[in-house]
Amino acid sequence: MFTDPQTVTIATVAQTLPRVSTGDRTATYTKDDESYSLTISHTTTNRGRVRRLLRLDNNKVASDPFVANQARKFSSAVYLVIEEPSDGAYSNAELLGICKGFIAYCTDANLSKVIAGES
Repeated sequence: MFTDPQTVTIATVAQTLPRVSTGDRTATYTKDDESYSLTISHTTTNRGRVRRLLRLDNNKVASDPFVANQARKFSSAVYLVIEEPSDGAYSNAELLGICKGFIAYCTDANLSKVIAGES
């Protein structure tokens, strides 16, 4: 189990996220003002594959672009899904290597292109 609390640093500011719920192979950590929430879960798909999810959600209140002088809640999410066959064909070290290669690919330049809609 991950330690409680978890910390995620956004734009040099550490966000402390205490554990708010646990379940069967899942845990959620949420900042006290609910601006950030981290979910870590492990499920089995209909095809018998193991799906591991690491998800960070952000909530904010901002001006509504469609209604003058009115604010509303907006949200965004970033997540990493690791999916593997349940038969043990991949070792933890192999999956870690694949994850590290993917994360290394996620440079500021490449992520900026994705965020701008390039493919």
